[in-house]
Amino acid sequence: MIYDIIEMQGLKTVIRYPDGFEKGKKYPVVFFCHGAGSRGSNTTVLLNNPFFKYTEIHDDFPFVMVAPQCPSDSWFDVFESLQKIAFEVSNADYADSERIYLMGVSMGGYGSWQLAMAQPKIFAAMVPICGGGMYWNAGRLINVPVWAFHGKLDTCVFPVESEKMVDAVNKHGGSAKLTLYPDCGHDSWTYTFRNREVFEWLLSHKNSNAKELKNIYVGAKAFG
Repeated sequence: MIYDIIEMQGLKTVIRYPDGFEKGKKYPVVFFCHGAGSRGSNTTVLLNNPFFKYTEIHDDFPFVMVAPQCPSDSWFDVFESLQKIAFEVSNADYADSERIYLMGVSMGGYGSWQLAMAQPKIFAAMVPICGGGMYWNAGRLINVPVWAFHGKLDTCVFPVESEKMVDAVNKHGGSAKLTLYPDCGHDSWTYTFRNREVFEWLLSHKNSNAKELKNIYVGAKAFG
């Protein structure tokens, strides 16, 4: 597999191309938000992230994998840049705009929930891992299928964080499911990245997110 390290919107970004990559051809894309352990400016740390390590075991893996590196304390500190990178990737020559998918772990799990709610029209489906988010805003994901993962024994990010988000998406009429690993702590990503079924599930979805989204909070005094 071929890797590129480029700068996008001021953030170092690792791009991995599938075997046999051809310029001018459109590919499904997985946009990845890493966890706190890969922060900084050393892209070697990001290249060694389990996201790249464990997905290399899959044969005939068709995805272009895009992973910006967070140089700050959290994704929320560089959130404007993160959104712009997602837009840029969705319009890249290699990207099939109907098959842009989102994954994130831990700190990046929070970042991915927020990115999907901020820009739901970009993503065909998402896989947030051991993260959480503003569940009151989950109606933004009504058109973005979600498969969340969490370790039941996680004491770093409690499983209820994923449970609340999944419940909220479904309450608003979306499609979300949660897999809880019964004997797993915080590292619920290793199992997930190794599971080919997760990526087949992503590929089963194409973007239908351009449907009109209604904001129930604008002008609603009850919400402050």
